[in-house]
Amino acid sequence: MAVYVDAAIWKWAGRRWCHLLADETEELHRFAAQLGLKHSTYQGPPKTSAPHYDITSFERTRAVRLGAIECSREEIVAVFRRVRVPNGKVKR
Repeated sequence: MAVYVDAAIWKWAGRRWCHLLADETEELHRFAAQLGLKHSTYQGPPKTSAPHYDITSFERTRAVRLGAIECSREEIVAVFRRVRVPNGKVKR
């Protein structure tokens, strides 16, 4: 099992952001706790179909140091598709 991060390319609130995903949700939460992320920042069903955290470029650097695998856009999309919860997102 592994934890993955993509490139921090999305700008919001004066920072660059990326995604933190893992093969298993419990693994994702354990890794996020190591990074010092609050569980309240978790994004998963029913808000979004793939369990993940949005993290800053600073947090990404720390995640890579802790063993997260750096992914290209194509690779992170493949991970997203693999871990997503079918029909997990609630339509509004």
